[in-house]
Amino acid sequence: MFKILLLQAAVILAVAAVAGLLAGPGGARPAAISALAGGAAYFLPNLLFVLRLRLAIATQRAGAAGFLIGEAVKLSAVIALLLFLPRLIDVNWPALIAGLFAVMFVNLFALLLKT
Repeated sequence: MFKILLLQAAVILAVAAVAGLLAGPGGARPAAISALAGGAAYFLPNLLFVLRLRLAIATQRAGAAGFLIGEAVKLSAVIALLLFLPRLIDVNWPALIAGLFAVMFVNLFALLLKT
């Protein structure tokens, strides 16, 4: 699980760098920050979910209901962060969505490569 988190962090940084390069000199900083924020909007709740899941496994309290509730809380936190971001930063929407989708696709590719 922690390898996937490290891969997600690396992908966030890579997408932010690419967004900054593609945006050009005038919009490089807002684009890079937006890509970082979009990736972080998924990465941070995912990190907390993984830590909570590890704790549940360590204390032998892991169950399907707890997993589903944790996943629902994670997705709610992602939506709340995405709604709150425009109030914090000047959002470059294509870069933000690219950062968000890139992090979400890391999970998909990790599952595909594992099986």
